[in-house]
Amino acid sequence: MAAGLSGAGARVPVAAAGGAPDGGLGTDAARIAAAAHSVDEGDGVAVLADLGSAVLTVKTLLADEDELPPGTRLVDAPFVEGAVAAVVTASAGADLDAVAAAAQDAYTFRKT
Repeated sequence: MAAGLSGAGARVPVAAAGGAPDGGLGTDAARIAAAAHSVDEGDGVAVLADLGSAVLTVKTLLADEDELPPGTRLVDAPFVEGAVAAVVTASAGADLDAVAAAAQDAYTFRKT
């Protein structure tokens, strides 16, 4: 959904990494690392995690320092709204700091 909303801007690589190795619900460190590497273009990777186990797994991968591409950042943002804001901002050519800020700003989106 997020990738489809990027508009006419630059192509923004997006990869999902959800699910356990057996295909069920859960979090798999290898899937997260593979997804991050698949979208890495050298400018850093913004990672948005949905729930606690995913957050903890990403933090563990970041602490290992060689599991994720250089410049990978766990962004504290709402999962859906943050992903859309991040992709739209990245498609406009923004750097990782601006992409992370846009995703984080999604916490303030009001629906009323």
